Amino acid sequence: MFSGFMVNAWIVASIVAVVAGVVGFFVVLRGSAFVAHAIPNGAFAGAAGAVLIGTDAIVGLGVFSLLGALTIGLLGRRGRHDAVTALALVTMLGIGALFLSLSSEYEPAVYSLLFGEVLGISPSELAPTAVLAVVCVLTVALVYRPLMLSSVLAEVGEARGIPRFGIEIIFLLIVALATTMTVPVVGTLLIFSLMIGAPAAARSFTDRPERALLLSVALALATVWAAIALSYSTNYPVGFFVGTAGAVLYAIGRLWAAVGRRRRPATPNAAPDTTHPPERHTILT
Repeated sequence: MFSGFMVNAWIVASIVAVVAGVVGFFVVLRGSAFVAHAIPNGAFAGAAGAVLIGTDAIVGLGVFSLLGALTIGLLGRRGRHDAVTALALVTMLGIGALFLSLSSEYEPAVYSLLFGEVLGISPSELAPTAVLAVVCVLTVALVYRPLMLSSVLAEVGEARGIPRFGIEIIFLLIVALATTMTVPVVGTLLIFSLMIGAPAAARSFTDRPERALLLSVALALATVWAAIALSYSTNYPVGFFVGTAGAVLYAIGRLWAAVGRRRRPATPNAAPDTTHPPERHTILT
């Protein structure tokens, strides 16, 4: 399990989990799950086009991820964000269908792009994945405070000089970068689960941002490690365990939050705080 080609699987999957935990935390915090679903699935068209012309799939992923992110950000500024996201998704999927129809040798490549190929990682993929991961995490670190404030209290952020549109574009580009490096490993259909399940569960366990962020990364790592080990032992797909673990973690997190609310003693004769909703108030403390 820890020798030969499996070493590459453990290393790359761990890198992907860290990025998914970090970026997914802000995806959940900003309520951008649909965006996190649309960009990876739409970027699949770029990968299909790259396969068609014989170029590295990661190049096509990068191009279409960035195009999708910029389209959603620019057009969503004046229109309905969800409608723009849906239109960008279906347009890119339509282009992907065209690319696939023009190719005669795409079945293995398509399968790996949809469901990932974490157990088939080659040594040549380690360096590009690591470089993109470092860039992604460093970008989040550089914009952490304004991104956090605009995610929780956008009006307050604007009052402090943080441009809402500018932060939105930066956030979308971060999601596009994370998509580019993670899709070849876990696939377009599974990065969504990894980017949503662990961060959403983490937010159920704690309201403090630093703790939730670290817990999100820890849960994402636990998810991929368990998925690889179980897939190796049972010969079932890694994706089955990744998706199931994400759902289970979220269910446990919601149960934990519900039990915590019941155990929390009520403060008698206390006036309700209408200025700061409990969750948003604590997330900034």
